[in-house]
Amino acid sequence: MASQNTLKTLRNLLSELRKCSSQGSKFHDTAQAKFLLAQYRANQVTDLQYCKAQEEMKYAASTYLSFLRSKRLYAELLAQYRGKGERSVQETASQLGFKLPHDPE
Repeated sequence: MASQNTLKTLRNLLSELRKCSSQGSKFHDTAQAKFLLAQYRANQVTDLQYCKAQEEMKYAASTYLSFLRSKRLYAELLAQYRGKGERSVQETASQLGFKLPHDPE
Protein backbone atom coordinates (compact mmCIF):
# COMPACT_ATOMS: atom_id res chain seq x y z
CA MET A 1 0.00 0.00 0.00
CA ALA A 2 1.40 3.36 -0.99
CA SER A 3 1.84 6.13 1.51
CA GLN A 4 -0.44 9.16 1.52
CA ASN A 5 2.39 11.38 0.27
CA THR A 6 2.98 9.10 -2.71
CA LEU A 7 -0.70 9.04 -3.61
CA LYS A 8 -0.92 12.81 -3.27
CA THR A 9 2.03 13.22 -5.63
CA LEU A 10 0.42 10.83 -8.13
CA ARG A 11 -2.88 12.72 -8.02
CA ASN A 12 -1.12 16.05 -8.42
CA LEU A 13 0.90 14.71 -11.36
CA LEU A 14 -2.22 13.43 -13.09
CA SER A 15 -3.94 16.75 -12.43
CA GLU A 16 -1.08 18.78 -13.92
CA LEU A 17 -0.86 16.47 -16.94
CA ARG A 18 -4.62 16.79 -17.43
CA LYS A 19 -4.30 20.60 -17.38
CA CYS A 20 -1.56 20.43 -20.03
CA SER A 21 -3.49 17.97 -22.16
CA SER A 22 -6.14 18.84 -24.70
CA GLN A 23 -7.94 15.54 -24.02
CA GLY A 24 -9.94 16.86 -21.06
CA SER A 25 -12.07 14.21 -19.37
CA LYS A 26 -10.69 11.37 -21.54
CA PHE A 27 -7.18 11.86 -20.16
CA HIS A 28 -7.13 8.52 -18.27
CA ASP A 29 -7.07 6.71 -21.64
CA THR A 30 -3.92 8.44 -22.89
CA ALA A 31 -0.50 6.86 -23.06
CA GLN A 32 0.87 9.38 -20.54
CA ALA A 33 -1.59 8.42 -17.84
CA LYS A 34 -1.21 4.69 -18.49
CA PHE A 35 2.59 4.93 -18.34
CA LEU A 36 2.52 6.93 -15.11
CA LEU A 37 0.14 4.50 -13.41
CA ALA A 38 2.19 1.53 -14.63
CA GLN A 39 5.35 3.04 -13.14
CA TYR A 40 3.66 3.62 -9.80
CA ARG A 41 2.32 0.07 -9.76
CA ALA A 42 5.70 -1.39 -10.69
CA ASN A 43 7.37 0.36 -7.75
CA GLN A 44 4.93 -0.55 -5.00
CA VAL A 45 6.50 -1.83 -1.80
CA THR A 46 5.15 -4.24 0.75
CA ASP A 47 5.96 -4.10 4.45
CA LEU A 48 8.53 -6.89 4.07
CA GLN A 49 10.81 -5.41 1.44
CA TYR A 50 12.60 -2.18 0.75
CA CYS A 51 12.82 -0.93 -2.79
CA LYS A 52 15.38 1.72 -3.69
CA ALA A 53 13.64 2.26 -7.01
CA GLN A 54 10.56 3.54 -5.22
CA GLU A 55 12.58 6.23 -3.45
CA GLU A 56 14.05 7.23 -6.80
CA MET A 57 10.56 7.25 -8.29
CA LYS A 58 9.28 9.54 -5.50
CA TYR A 59 12.11 11.99 -6.15
CA ALA A 60 11.63 11.92 -9.93
CA ALA A 61 7.87 12.30 -9.57
CA SER A 62 8.11 15.27 -7.23
CA THR A 63 10.70 16.91 -9.47
CA TYR A 64 8.56 16.38 -12.56
CA LEU A 65 5.50 17.70 -10.71
CA SER A 66 7.43 20.82 -9.77
CA PHE A 67 8.48 21.27 -13.40
CA LEU A 68 4.93 20.88 -14.75
CA ARG A 69 3.44 23.23 -12.16
CA SER A 70 6.14 25.86 -12.75
CA LYS A 71 5.72 25.61 -16.51
CA ARG A 72 1.95 26.13 -16.25
CA LEU A 73 2.30 29.07 -13.86
CA TYR A 74 4.96 30.64 -16.08
CA ALA A 75 2.65 30.42 -19.09
CA GLU A 76 -0.17 32.05 -17.09
CA LEU A 77 2.10 34.88 -15.94
CA LEU A 78 3.47 35.36 -19.43
CA ALA A 79 -0.05 35.63 -20.85
CA GLN A 80 -1.09 38.08 -18.14
CA TYR A 81 1.90 40.41 -18.38
CA ARG A 82 2.74 40.06 -22.06
CA GLY A 83 3.47 43.35 -23.69
CA LYS A 84 0.50 44.87 -25.49
CA GLY A 85 2.24 47.97 -26.75
CA GLU A 86 2.17 51.26 -24.92
CA ARG A 87 -0.02 51.45 -21.83
CA SER A 88 -1.13 54.47 -19.91
CA VAL A 89 0.27 55.16 -16.46
CA GLN A 90 -3.18 54.41 -14.99
CA GLU A 91 -3.35 50.96 -16.66
CA THR A 92 0.16 50.05 -15.54
CA ALA A 93 -0.50 51.13 -11.96
CA SER A 94 -3.79 49.22 -11.75
CA GLN A 95 -2.18 46.08 -13.21
CA LEU A 96 0.49 46.19 -10.50
CA GLY A 97 -2.04 46.89 -7.75
CA PHE A 98 -1.21 50.54 -7.14
CA LYS A 99 -3.49 53.54 -7.07
CA LEU A 100 -2.44 56.86 -8.48
CA PRO A 101 -2.92 59.96 -6.34
CA HIS A 102 -6.05 61.91 -7.17
CA ASP A 103 -5.57 65.46 -8.48
CA PRO A 104 -8.01 67.92 -6.83
CA GLU A 105 -8.33 70.06 -9.99
